[in-house]
Amino acid sequence: MTEENGPLPQHIAIIMDGNGRWAKKRKQPRFMGHRAGVKAVENIVKHCAELNISTLSLFAFSSENWRRPIKEVSLLMELFALSLKQQVKRLHKNNIRVCIIGDLSKFSTSLQKQISQAEQLTAENTGLTINIAANYGGRWDITQSVKQLAEKVKSGELAPEDITEENISAGLTTASLTEPDLFIRTGGEQRVSNFLLWQMAYTEFYFTDTLWPDFIDIELDKAINSFCQRERRFGKTSEQIQDETHA
Repeated sequence: MTEENGPLPQHIAIIMDGNGRWAKKRKQPRFMGHRAGVKAVENIVKHCAELNISTLSLFAFSSENWRRPIKEVSLLMELFALSLKQQVKRLHKNNIRVCIIGDLSKFSTSLQKQISQAEQLTAENTGLTINIAANYGGRWDITQSVKQLAEKVKSGELAPEDITEENISAGLTTASLTEPDLFIRTGGEQRVSNFLLWQMAYTEFYFTDTLWPDFIDIELDKAINSFCQRERRFGKTSEQIQDETHA
């Protein structure tokens, strides 16, 4: 993977879709697909670190996923806790920072403690940042940011006319991160499903039919190659971009 066609994306966001269908194709319970999905995460994290990607955001559990069968949700929580326990020391050893975003208050006390410990252990690491969205929703994220601004207006600390895109962004759970350059969704669906809605205003989208457990290094490279061949204009013309490039 080179930058000969353009700079690599520095922040990649992924909806890891298709675990259940992967298991069903193999006549296995859905949970086996989620376990296979964890292995895929390990491989993609390793590849992103090798490529010097700055941030990898993964949609692990949406606020809508609570609607799934109780048994599946329970198993997902157990898998999330187990993965944190097994992986965080290895991630720390490899200079990888772990961030968890979302409404964590709905998780068990023990899981909240594990999340806090993982973030504290890796907080000073300077390599890849893994940003895991758990019990997260893009609308919730925007709403909680706006509520913070509303409190400031109520207290007289901020005037309504002084509310800007910048201070809404500053109140989001991703305030410390750059916005995603590339969004990938596996599994054949072509929607963002309430993931990083504000943050992906200028993100390049890439959809693939590949189910998440089958999303290996080569598949990520395909997505990155597609990104590198695109011209990101951010409202400008092609001529302006070319002039700036050659300036």
